[in-house]
Amino acid sequence: MRYIFGEVKKGFRTILQYVFFLGLGIFLVWWSIKDLSTADRSEIRTAVRHARYFLIIPVFFILVLSHFIRAMRWRLLIRSLGYNPSLLNSFFAVLIGYLANQAVPRLGEVLKCTVLSRYEKVPADKLIGTIILERLIDALTLLLVFGITLVIQPDLYNELMQTFFHSGDPHAKKSPPYLIAGIIGGVLLVALIIWMIVKKKKIADLYAIIIRVKNSVWQGISAIQHLKERWQFIILTFILWSLYLSGGYIGFLALHETQQYGVTEAFSILSAGSVGMIVTPGGIGAYALLIEKTMQVYGLSKGVALAFGWLLWLAQTGVILIGGLFSFIALPAYNKRRQNHSKDII
Repeated sequence: MRYIFGEVKKGFRTILQYVFFLGLGIFLVWWSIKDLSTADRSEIRTAVRHARYFLIIPVFFILVLSHFIRAMRWRLLIRSLGYNPSLLNSFFAVLIGYLANQAVPRLGEVLKCTVLSRYEKVPADKLIGTIILERLIDALTLLLVFGITLVIQPDLYNELMQTFFHSGDPHAKKSPPYLIAGIIGGVLLVALIIWMIVKKKKIADLYAIIIRVKNSVWQGISAIQHLKERWQFIILTFILWSLYLSGGYIGFLALHETQQYGVTEAFSILSAGSVGMIVTPGGIGAYALLIEKTMQVYGLSKGVALAFGWLLWLAQTGVILIGGLFSFIALPAYNKRRQNHSKDII
């Protein structure tokens, strides 16, 4: 009875978390459009009407290729465990995982391990370990991207905060950077204190969490060092994030109002968009909002910036929906053909 109650409680907590983050995404969608003026709406219609939609083709292939590179990189981690899954099965599993994440956060990680385990006979628990390691390495890479973004644009952080606090109004009185930093720090501190009270945590528990995070980071770095094919892994990681960057850069060319932007701004939207994809399921609401606020820093009007953010989000989501649904159909057909081919050889 206690086990059943525990499982019900765990399931309810998962549903509650999903509803909260989905609700947050819907709220961010509302927040991003609630103050749109008639001029903003007119700019959105004009930008969308004159967009270069033929650029969807190269962006589509870039995004599909990025998922394929991710599958190749994941396969390297699995091979380090002594297993050698099919590259196509790994690719299909990655796309199915992304599709599942659009509905329920973190379900995709479990599902893609389950799918690959079924067709490749690799223990699912070992695959889960590779996913955790992969996510840790992605987090370190994202921190590197943040660092590069701030190095090439030292004033970006302050400008971005001003845009968030003043809705991009150039005539609004700007707050001093230390005041904004103080407000953010205060909010984070209050949130931390509330979390510690609710979870009944002590300072020692917080210190233990910090140590655990530090050890996890070191574990990720050490895992790359001890990987037999580490240089392939590093090169694939570089290619993967370069594809993400180039997708944003080509996205600039889709609108006449954004075609003057380049690699510097592409780093900014890569950073902002990555955070947006983490905050809500599939990045709904958060991705477009963060892209909008980021592009307003560079002088883009609110309406066009919002349209640009939604176009990028729709392109990525469209690839995941098409690729994920195709993978559901192609995966069993591909493995049935493999099985028949193996029987013919025997």
